[in-house]
Amino acid sequence: MPELMWPILSIIAGLIALIIGGESLVRGASKLALSMQISPLVVGLTVVAFGTSAPELGVSLQAAMSGAADVAVGNVVGSNICNVLLILGVAALVTPLIVSSQLIRLDVPLMVAASLAMWFFSRDLRISQLEGGILFLALVAYITMSVVKSRRETKAIAELYAHSMPQLSRIGASRLAQFSLIAFGLVLLGFGSNWLVSGAVTIAKMWNVSELIIGLTIVALGTSLPEIVTSVVASLRGERDIAVGNVVGSNLFNILCVLGLTGVITPAGIPISAEAFEFDIPVMVAVTMICLPIFFTGSIISRGEGAALLFYYLAYTGLLISEQTHPELNRQFGWILGYIVLPLTLLTILGSVLWSWRSMRLPSEVQDS
Repeated sequence: MPELMWPILSIIAGLIALIIGGESLVRGASKLALSMQISPLVVGLTVVAFGTSAPELGVSLQAAMSGAADVAVGNVVGSNICNVLLILGVAALVTPLIVSSQLIRLDVPLMVAASLAMWFFSRDLRISQLEGGILFLALVAYITMSVVKSRRETKAIAELYAHSMPQLSRIGASRLAQFSLIAFGLVLLGFGSNWLVSGAVTIAKMWNVSELIIGLTIVALGTSLPEIVTSVVASLRGERDIAVGNVVGSNLFNILCVLGLTGVITPAGIPISAEAFEFDIPVMVAVTMICLPIFFTGSIISRGEGAALLFYYLAYTGLLISEQTHPELNRQFGWILGYIVLPLTLLTILGSVLWSWRSMRLPSEVQDS
């Protein structure tokens, strides 16, 4: 037991540092973004999402440099699954989330495309430096496109922030304080990621648990805590664009920047385990693709859909745990989930999509008649 104390304290200290660092980074970066009059959705998709995903970047870079590549890959895949199933699920349970038309038309399809690209690049069980560079360049193009598109809406944004223009001018006058918050957050993220990876890998070796499972569960959940807090608080405050945009932007950042940058700085590329390629990455792609019909149904994520997402996160985590602790029950658990629960859920979502499509057609048909 004493030998477990220091790794556990290291994980706890790392999580605390990551949360405080992520909060400091988001607060400083958000105020800078608002002073530039960028829309709330773009703030959620870029500044807030990237800030809350900075722990994943720190953990994955540290894991890759220390030779624990499975933690890096598991962290990205697990975080993306956690973002959609857990964070959107909890936030939608708090209050139904309104989905912007831009997310449906542009950002969610891009998130699906990035997930498919990661799966395609992993087909040889390695993401090379070139493939990592392609992912990172795609992120640069996405940020540029988002900011340019937002700046074109200057008049609408000015009206939106008209009541807070005096505050924005004061923010501009305190840039040093905001940069200090950002720097403080980055330092804490560096230390926190180091402590968290060190403790997680130590426990994984002591308990003979694979580093991939540790990355998919403990590390992924721990580094997703900033997203959870941000999305729940944003939904409670009525900033639903930020709540949903945070999840979509975080998933894009995880694949394009965290995995891309990790692949670029790793000379031999990032090795992908056969287990991750055959199961975990396809699950991530499926979870990402399910966002399209859920977001489409009335442009709202209802409490029922949030409960379904949360259920699947618990089921996925239970499947991972049973695989390690009770392998004999794992096949039965997976059979029930794959052949009974999942088809029923897909049929329900399909029914919701058809009902939503029919509801949109009825007004136009009535108008034509």
